[in-house]
Amino acid sequence: MPIYVYETQPTAPGQPGERFELRQAMSEAALTQHPETGVPVRRVLSGGLVTFTQGALGDSCGFPAGAPAMGCGAGHCCRN
Repeated sequence: MPIYVYETQPTAPGQPGERFELRQAMSEAALTQHPETGVPVRRVLSGGLVTFTQGALGDSCGFPAGAPAMGCGAGHCCRN
């Protein structure tokens, strides 16, 4: 199950939101309230973990065979 990041929505201008993480199934709806305090929350978009493997996906960086190399030069895993 993935871990989602949530942030409380400030109730006053200039008040910072509190961030917390929660493990949820992808099929579960996003929270609308903090599970302990009931304060309104929103899900924060965050990066994920990507694993590149060589083989069926194409080159050693996981891009399809024949995909144009851009940006970092030969031998690096950068694509635009």
